[in-house]
Amino acid sequence: MTAAIKVLLVDDQALLRSAFRVLVDSEPDMQVVGEAADGAQAVELARSTRADVVLMDIRMPGTDGLTATRMISADPELADVRVVMLTTFEVDEYVVQSLRAGASGFLGKGAEPDELLNAIRIAAGGEALLSPAATKGLIATFLAQGGSSEGGGPGAAEYSARLGALTTREREVLVLVAGGLSNDEIAERLVVSPLTVKTHVNRAMAKLGARDRAQLVVIAYESGLVRPRVE
Repeated sequence: MTAAIKVLLVDDQALLRSAFRVLVDSEPDMQVVGEAADGAQAVELARSTRADVVLMDIRMPGTDGLTATRMISADPELADVRVVMLTTFEVDEYVVQSLRAGASGFLGKGAEPDELLNAIRIAAGGEALLSPAATKGLIATFLAQGGSSEGGGPGAAEYSARLGALTTREREVLVLVAGGLSNDEIAERLVVSPLTVKTHVNRAMAKLGARDRAQLVVIAYESGLVRPRVE
């Protein structure tokens, strides 16, 4: 039997955490392993509970969600932890900052229960979670406007240099990943097997130092490999 997905809930509103707990614990393949009211506590619990997925509020008193996400992403011992940012406003500068900080994606607090549960499963599987309510083009525009990475991470120049280590096929796959295509869709586009695509994606992640697909999207735009379309 597959182990349940361990979920950590982080929000300064106790009522909201309680609602999320009831929803998550009702699923046979996941369980809530802890709750935190601020970012500092979230980082501590991420370490002690070995959570698979953290549902992280962006705006909180004290240590906010962005800072906590950066701390989790920077900790080698928490390399397998995936963070899904919860936000009231799905498209703003915080969303882009959260992706740069290392989040696997984001979801609006007004999402349907099935969307939230699906988001947890997607993040746990290492996929990028970009909310359907936020268009890829708008995210791309924010990324393009934001300049180089924050928080001391690699900047555009370093990412561009790292791209040189990619094979032609890996670069091609990276562009399609940045376009929001799944492995199956990329496989169909390139007339190869999904397993082959997964191999290319994993190699690109390793060479670029990306935690997951969401980070590949950020790198593709920040390096200049992909440019946002002007609608």
